[in-house]
Amino acid sequence: MKKRTLWTLLVAMTALLFLLAACGGGQAEEAPAEEPAPAEEEMPAEEAPAEEEMPAEEEAAGGETLTVQGFAGEQTVTIPTVEEGMTNVAFVYVGPIGDGGWTYAHNQGRLYLEENGDNIHTAYLESIPEGADAERVIRSLARQGFDVIFTTSFGYMDPTATVAEEFPDTAFIHLTGQKKNDTNFGNVMGAMEDMKYLAGMVAGAKAAEDGSNRVGIIAPFPIAEVIRLSNAAALGMRQTCPECEMDIRWIFTWFDPVLEREAAESLLDDGATVIITGADTPGPVQAAGDRGFTGLAYDSDNACVGLEDVCLGVPYWIWGPVYLDIVEQVQAGTWVPEDFYGEASDGMLGFFGFMEGQEPYPSVPESVIPEVQDMLDKMLAGDFTRFDIFTGPINDNQGNVVIPEGTTLTQSDLEGLSQGYMDAFGIEGREACTICMDYLVEGFTPTAEIPPLD
Repeated sequence: MKKRTLWTLLVAMTALLFLLAACGGGQAEEAPAEEPAPAEEEMPAEEAPAEEEMPAEEEAAGGETLTVQGFAGEQTVTIPTVEEGMTNVAFVYVGPIGDGGWTYAHNQGRLYLEENGDNIHTAYLESIPEGADAERVIRSLARQGFDVIFTTSFGYMDPTATVAEEFPDTAFIHLTGQKKNDTNFGNVMGAMEDMKYLAGMVAGAKAAEDGSNRVGIIAPFPIAEVIRLSNAAALGMRQTCPECEMDIRWIFTWFDPVLEREAAESLLDDGATVIITGADTPGPVQAAGDRGFTGLAYDSDNACVGLEDVCLGVPYWIWGPVYLDIVEQVQAGTWVPEDFYGEASDGMLGFFGFMEGQEPYPSVPESVIPEVQDMLDKMLAGDFTRFDIFTGPINDNQGNVVIPEGTTLTQSDLEGLSQGYMDAFGIEGREACTICMDYLVEGFTPTAEIPPLD
């Protein structure tokens, strides 16, 4: 707690007494839970700032605030309150809901849940950094009384697991991780590698048409999820352009519009004419368009709005039905935590421009459209899955055989679940990988590498 003068202490203690008296008869009225107060709003004069009225290790109650370290420095978040008599569902987002990507797609899912569920109230907190701040936020939501809490970024895995142990009557669902327990903590992921494979097919065809035979991909973090999706894109690229090479830039963030654009410009400077992004904003597609080239965005079906002339497609998530199914199970008392990994045939994935009722973007080469559409149809029917993508023979980008002919990766292989990794993160009940996802496949430039992750 910050040092202060005796006078400041007396003022803060007086304000705290007023606040406790005001809250003694019930919850204070506030803005709707799904609209957190902007960070720049001042607290009412009679309330002391949350970080001054409680020790740093405590969490805020509903309607109060926490200070967290956001992308642009410190920010204040307001803990939403629950609605009595309803199933209260909270979402923790790593980026802003207007990112045009990952968080926007999750918020679409939240809105779908509210619109299609029965007696469901939702709230969200956006731009919550991974790590200790996320744990404080998740714990505050649980203490407030939310029945279900979705945490929607890989780095929320351990914070969610920790808080789940403390609140056994709350259902916690983590997105994109590998941990769960047998009582109240599950995880959800989907085979986005399917859609990235299609993205690679389109990118390869376009790079061949450009005459560059060079595709660039932007990778957030060197974790198995990102490596798997990037490899799928490279394998898809080689299906339509066997001569093409893929270059890569690691940016060590999920959301940073400036870094994402700079990475795209670096790839373009090195000869790429098609950019695939694995990060959260469509900025890299815009950067490619500014140079007269094209790109593929990621995460949400609106990612290329305004960029239609330079966009080739968007692998995107459809979270709403998944959220609704889980919450309805919680309401019915039948929900059991699981490692859920959905396929395209489960309806949680899409490739914009090729789904029912959609048209390919104008820059997509005509010659590749039937091939991509046919592969997508097989995926949606369950006839071609992530395991087909990663069936050998597959070499790495140094020419070494990593998946022998006739060998198919297991789910643990795809997720890079080495015994050391599982021991370090306390992951139990999963088999260790034998061909772990720690390589770049043939198709990447020979100089492309996976950097160490601190």
